[in-house]
Amino acid sequence: TPLHLACANGHVEVVTYLVENECKLNLFDNDNRSPLMKAVQCQQEKCVSVLLEHGADPNLADADGNTALHLAVLSPNTSIAGLLLEHNANIDAQNKEGYTPLSLAVSEQHEEVIEFLLKKGADVHARDQCERTPLMTAASGGELNLIKVLLRYGADVSHKDTNGWTAEDYAVINGYS
Repeated sequence: TPLHLACANGHVEVVTYLVENECKLNLFDNDNRSPLMKAVQCQQEKCVSVLLEHGADPNLADADGNTALHLAVLSPNTSIAGLLLEHNANIDAQNKEGYTPLSLAVSEQHEEVIEFLLKKGADVHARDQCERTPLMTAASGGELNLIKVLLRYGADVSHKDTNGWTAEDYAVINGYS
């Protein structure tokens, strides 16, 4: 839609004009993404702000089950993530693979975003479809800094996934004894 294009290209005046003239805020494009998701994906913070102030839904999911917050984490952009959370984005929304924004931030190794989400109350024990936790993902990659952050927020070292493996098992299997 014109709103998707204006958001993707950061045309704040056009976005403002369209939303003030009551265009539909939550229509999906061919990728099942809303204008808000497009603005987040293209890191157009002012457009994100205008859309949220006019009632755009931050909890819609695209074809992969990702919400705008998942996309903000991939960017990685804590200020856009903060805006979404201020407008009631679900901090523990799960995509089709069961990844929450925190799980995604860990797999992308975005330490600043991980810390930000945990401070905002993200579930450190979130589990994907295979019962893997963010700690297991960090351990798989030997990401010591991320492991320390997750442990500081109370990550459970004894939790087992569907294979019966713990975070320690993941570290050892991947050569990070």
